[in-house]
This record gives sequence, C-alpha cells and structure tokens, in this order.
Amino acid sequence: MAHAVRSRRFVTLMVLATVLFTLLFSATGALAASMPFSGDIVIDGSSTVFPITEAVAEEFRIANPNVNITIGISGTGGGFKKFVIGEIDINDASRPIKDSEAEAAKAAGIEYAEIMIAYDGLSVLVNHDNTWVDYLTVEELNAIWKPDSTVKTWKDVRPEWPDEVISLYGAGTDSGTFDYFTEEINGETGAIRTDFTPSEDDNVLVLGIAGDKNALGFFGFAYYIENTDKLKVVKVDNGNGPVEPTFETIKDGSYAPLSRPLFLYVTKEALAKEHVHGFLTYYLTEGTALIPEVGYVPLEDALYEAELAKLN
Repeated sequence: MAHAVRSRRFVTLMVLATVLFTLLFSATGALAASMPFSGDIVIDGSSTVFPITEAVAEEFRIANPNVNITIGISGTGGGFKKFVIGEIDINDASRPIKDSEAEAAKAAGIEYAEIMIAYDGLSVLVNHDNTWVDYLTVEELNAIWKPDSTVKTWKDVRPEWPDEVISLYGAGTDSGTFDYFTEEINGETGAIRTDFTPSEDDNVLVLGIAGDKNALGFFGFAYYIENTDKLKVVKVDNGNGPVEPTFETIKDGSYAPLSRPLFLYVTKEALAKEHVHGFLTYYLTEGTALIPEVGYVPLEDALYEAELAKLN
C-alpha cells in the first residue's frame, strides 16, 4: 500500500514538473520573441531618400536601442558602388538599379531585393526673390540644361525676362536625381551641360539657390518643403498646362514628367538577419506614417502589402 502511495506521488510530481517546465519554456520563448533586436545596419545612397530612412531609423531605435544604424549620403550611384560589392546592407535609391550595377552585383554574388517605399516629385527651384519665373515648359528646361545649350541669361529663355546670367545648381553625377532629371528632360541619362554647380548633398544646393537671386536648380520635393521661406518652386508644363509639385499632383502623376518612385535595395544576406528584417518590416508598416512628415508621398496600402511580401 505504502509503495502504491509513493508511486502516485512520484507520478504527480513528474506531471507537475512537466507542466512547470512547459510554462517556463513558453514564457521564455515569449520573452525572447518580445525582446528588442540588436546588431548593425549599414546604409548609404540617395540624399533624396535619406530623410525618410533617417526618420524611420530614429523611431525604430527607440524600441531597439541595441541596433546601430549608420546612414551615408554618397548619392544613389555612389551607394550602389558599395552595395554591389557587399560593403553595405541597404542602398537608398531615387532610381531603379541600372543594368550595369545589377551585372556587377551578380558577378560579386550579391543577391538583393528591390523595395519601393514612396513617391517624390523632383522639383525645379529658383530663389525666393525671383519675381519673373512662374513656370517653365519641358522644352525650356531642355534648352537650359542640354549639353550644347546656348542659354546664358534669363533673357535667352524668354525675351521679357531679365538680361541676367543664370546660376545653375543641380544634383551630382552619383545622384539618382541627376540620372532621372537628365533622362526625363534631356532624353539621355547623364546628358547635361557642364557649367553648373553639382552636389550629391541637397542641402548644399538649397544654400546655393537661396543665396543667389539668379539661381535655378533641381532636387527632391522634401528639401523644398523644408525651405519654402528661402526657395520658390517652379511649375512645370509638359504640354498639358503648368503643374506645381504637391502631395496630390505627385501621387496622381499629374506632375509630369518629374514624379518618380523611391526605393530601398537590401542584400539577401542582410535580409536574413532578424534585426534587418525587423527594421524593414517596421519601415513598411508603422514607418510609413513618417513619410509625409518629412515631405514625401506614401504609396497606396495595397502596394505596401506587396512590398512587405518581398521580405519573406
């Protein structure tokens, strides 16, 4: 009888131990699942995309202080030079990857995912004190910026405008903005006159145009939104009447031909890491609320769902 009692007690203790172990294991697993991410993420590329990525990274780090995110602004092309040889995890890009860049990545064994994140309206700007320019046609922009341009003064664009030399400012050759503008306005990527002040840093262009009454330049919409007290945006007429870049005209495409999508490129190797996957998931979900706050236009919800699927 005593032996049977001891056996029942032993079985009861074993059951309790099993239950406690299961509960402890479940709690530990849940705790691990809820713990912040940790690790490094190295990002470079477009100065146009930079404000979005910086804003998202700042918010992501609040809940994940052990994730170290560094963000450079060497331009879309400059970032791709590093991306295609595996020097960085993510490239901010204001244009799609070129065939030559994709081939270089393949040769180096770099697999990647392309993720669309927002829309931008590449904006044409003049000094805030410029009283004569309200809009420019695509043909006039081409006449000003094409490689063999003879335009020197405002009067060369329209006879009624001042006989003052135009100071030109534009994105540097490593910038996706440079590639996009030259393709859309001059008909060939990289085709442009050489006597302008270039920079991959849009803040440099802002300062240049803000300090020169006869300046004309181009860069991303967000940098105009941040500097409306210093700069004046120029409407663009593509044949359907002058259209000003706004959140609405950029999203519906009526600001043509200078509305464009923005991208992130991430290596598959980096994407396999939990903290990188977590960061990009946050970017395409909660992070999208930050996009209009920094001057860009979010995608439609269905598009974000499609981009999220690329992470898996």
